[in-house]
Amino acid sequence: MTDVDLIAAAREAAELSYAPYSDFAVGAALRFADGSVVTGTNIENASYGLALCAETVAVAKAMAGGVRGGLETVAVVGPGAAPITPCGRCRQVLNELAGLGGTDPDILCVGPQDVKTVKLSALLPDAFGPASLD
Repeated sequence: MTDVDLIAAAREAAELSYAPYSDFAVGAALRFADGSVVTGTNIENASYGLALCAETVAVAKAMAGGVRGGLETVAVVGPGAAPITPCGRCRQVLNELAGLGGTDPDILCVGPQDVKTVKLSALLPDAFGPASLD
């Protein structure tokens, strides 16, 4: 699956968003070394703090499906005018999954006209992880 295909998968996921409060539909698609792709979309809640971001939903689906290593690329799409990046919480959640396979995935931050590619480690320098607990 190419990056273009991964972005298309994230766009399809965004169409399933449940975002009645913000009207800000986000989709994410995770690509793994084995070729598998897992998608997620944001799910809002009337109790705003209980909302789930698209990246977190995708990571939870991957982990629940037994996919735990080899995260290579993440595509994130949203409705904004500029490329969207994962929020801080999602960066941490992605870092945990990437750490299981020792990868530093590319994050494709997708906007309406362009795609900004950045390494997860650049988005979350000096990340907190399992080694931080020692």
